[in-house]
Amino acid sequence: MKKLDLLEIRGQLDSIDREIVELFEKRMRLSGEVAEFKIETGKPVYDKERETQKIDSVTGMVEDAFMKQAVSELFTQMMTISRHYQYKLMAEHGMKGEDTFQPVKSIPTDGVRVVYQGVEGAYGHAATLQYFGTDISCYHVVTFEDAMKEVESGRADYAVLPIENSSVGAVIDNYDLLMKYNNYIVAETFLTVNHALLGLKDSRPEEIRTVFSHPQALMQCSEFLNANRNWKQISVENTAAAAKKIIEEGDPTQAAVASETAARLYGLKVLNSSINHNKSNTTRFIILSNKKIYREEAQKISISFELPHKSGTLYNMLSNMIYNGVSMIMIESRPIPGRNWEYRFFVDMEGNLSECSIQNALKGILEEGRNMRVLGNY
Repeated sequence: MKKLDLLEIRGQLDSIDREIVELFEKRMRLSGEVAEFKIETGKPVYDKERETQKIDSVTGMVEDAFMKQAVSELFTQMMTISRHYQYKLMAEHGMKGEDTFQPVKSIPTDGVRVVYQGVEGAYGHAATLQYFGTDISCYHVVTFEDAMKEVESGRADYAVLPIENSSVGAVIDNYDLLMKYNNYIVAETFLTVNHALLGLKDSRPEEIRTVFSHPQALMQCSEFLNANRNWKQISVENTAAAAKKIIEEGDPTQAAVASETAARLYGLKVLNSSINHNKSNTTRFIILSNKKIYREEAQKISISFELPHKSGTLYNMLSNMIYNGVSMIMIESRPIPGRNWEYRFFVDMEGNLSECSIQNALKGILEEGRNMRVLGNY
């Protein structure tokens, strides 16, 4: 048999590719007819059992192990594209995704009560004042969960909670609380964090033996603190509580890592200023309400969904954003309690709930994932 040269091989590939495109277009037209049927009957787009049967069928047509995997991946992608096309057609027929959130011109702030975790002088307090202003009626609670309870019950209109820090990453416990309580993100604010080492009026840096602060503050100042090997580092619930603790105990060998605002508020001396190693250290705080509202101009959406520990499941979820041209900003995962090797994902994406591309993406994730929730548009 004559051996083909490269140009002849490429010519045959081009011919086959034209056939593949023609067949793919025909397949997509049939997918459109499937969508019309599902619109009329109300059937969901995603049919897991049908897709599994299809993969088993087409992989059974080849013998080679590599080809079986290749055919499986090829048809998985084609069915994924088919689903996204069907979601698009359904949206054009008015079958939207998330429509329970109500748009508002602005987030109401007049006469509201706001809760934050910690005490006066803590960074949660500073973030509250930064977003709502100094005339706001605000109060503090001991834990982040207490703040969530206050909002869900209606005793507070809003809660201010940290969710992410530029130095140490996510505040993972607060992601779990977003799932536990029916509160929704309506806004966010970014607070530049500048830690200082605070002591009593008669304290001297060389005499310090114990340093108190929130665990994240200790991590953010680890380079400075670890350079002093004889200092014992002890975690407390927040930075302002650390400041209050050293006042109450009156021990000049104790110090706190907190803000200089806390130093002024509690009458402490700044032993060392700006001790965090990342000078652009910033914490993102979320503003939570028990009402499902969003600003008309909102451009960030937070969602959560669950996936089994199985190859390709995360890609399939994220492809709903890819095919709808939606940009993902952040993704974070948390293990699901009581279900080994299964995970809940938290995703931030650009967009507004009123946009068709967002509605299509959310509808796909809702059908193909488990326990999908929109956590807020802000």
